[in-house]
Amino acid sequence: MNTTNTPIQACLFDLDGVLVDTAKYHFLAWKRLADELGFEFTENDNERLKGVSRMASLDILLEVGNVQLDDATKIALAEKKNNWYVEYISTMDESEILPGALTFLQELKQYGIKVALGSASKNAMTILNNAHLVPYFDAIIDGTKTSYAKPDPEVFILGAEAVQVSPEHCVVFEDAEAGIEAALRAGMRSIGIGSTNTLTQAEYVVSSLEEMSVEKLQRIMSTK
Repeated sequence: MNTTNTPIQACLFDLDGVLVDTAKYHFLAWKRLADELGFEFTENDNERLKGVSRMASLDILLEVGNVQLDDATKIALAEKKNNWYVEYISTMDESEILPGALTFLQELKQYGIKVALGSASKNAMTILNNAHLVPYFDAIIDGTKTSYAKPDPEVFILGAEAVQVSPEHCVVFEDAEAGIEAALRAGMRSIGIGSTNTLTQAEYVVSSLEEMSVEKLQRIMSTK
């Protein structure tokens, strides 16, 4: 699909690590679980969990610890981890919004560009409500509305359908390789949030949304 000079009509955002700083709470909860199981889980290990579903994340964690468990035990452990995570995020507020995110969301609304969330998190509404970000979204697709985890493109396809914009007119903002791959598989443009060393498939990479504006977005997307 030739997307050169295609105007952007919708922006789809991952949540953790893109709009809000909740990735640290995921790490704390997973590390707490690993400690309980008797092995070390590092921040480097945690990078593999970005953009991945809860059960798939647990499988990676158990692989790190070389631990094999039956399905019932795994479900119980995933629930325990999530309960810890919910405890951590229950006290968060607007201060957890990452630099530039709110300003960029406000500008997108001013320009009439549709805004959708595309997150694997089943706790997205709790986070968005606590950070007072809900009014900025035209559609919210989270882990309660999807059947497949990234890099499957389902979450972004559903987001585009919800805001009634075709994929070639959408750009995805992601901090995880799995999310960038999902955007590509959905036929969408992509901007990585983080490092060019890890987000190798992203069309363009910025360190944070502080570097973004609508003018820059349209310029990037029209010259790629």
